[in-house]
Amino acid sequence: MIFGLRAVIEAIQAGKEIDKVLVKRDLQGDLSKELFDALKERDIPIQRVPVERLNRVTRKNHQGVVAFIPAVTYQRLEDIIPFLYEQGKSPFVVLLDGITDVRNFGAIARTCECAGVDAIVIPEKGSVTVNADAVKTSAGALHVLPVCRERSINEAIRFLKDSGVKVIAATEKAADDYTAVSYDGPVAIVMGAEDTGISTPNLLICDHLVKIPILGTIGSLNVSVASSIMIYEAVRQQIKERKTH
Repeated sequence: MIFGLRAVIEAIQAGKEIDKVLVKRDLQGDLSKELFDALKERDIPIQRVPVERLNRVTRKNHQGVVAFIPAVTYQRLEDIIPFLYEQGKSPFVVLLDGITDVRNFGAIARTCECAGVDAIVIPEKGSVTVNADAVKTSAGALHVLPVCRERSINEAIRFLKDSGVKVIAATEKAADDYTAVSYDGPVAIVMGAEDTGISTPNLLICDHLVKIPILGTIGSLNVSVASSIMIYEAVRQQIKERKTH
């Protein structure tokens, strides 16, 4: 993290990647105005908090401002997909729409790394970020698996489709079973938050909607478990396809 008014302002102006900034509720003054202008220009999330919260984060002279920087360098989807094609690979991507639990995120990342997924995509707002807890839960997978932090999942889906990638969304609103569609070739899997699922605008532009059967009385699976089921169905089909050729 970075703390102190001038240090945070300079980091923003230098284009440093910043997840969010905690600001003391009653922060005022010329430097604070400069800070807020810089934050607004870069569209960086701000949280107004009591000074006690900042004091728990750091005992040093924070001057009412603490900025959190990501534990890894985020990648760009528009760089990764062409690179994979140039390498002769079929892109395999997982998009996370609105997932906020870092432990679920870390568990999904671990599965992705084990399954050979090429990248995870998260949105800039309303989502988990790659922090220390997520890295720990991922068993280090987030240090080696590219994470793309895009402006929106909707834009990412459109880019993938334009790039020849088939996009499959997991939702209880689907009619088809998750095993009923083909995951061969370039493919992306979209998973949504446990409480709200994938947003309707994002569902509408996906190529296929599929569901995982729920036979018990609980209405849904944990999202990291559901992601594992979807990802390994893709792996199963891709292995089978390679064996037949």
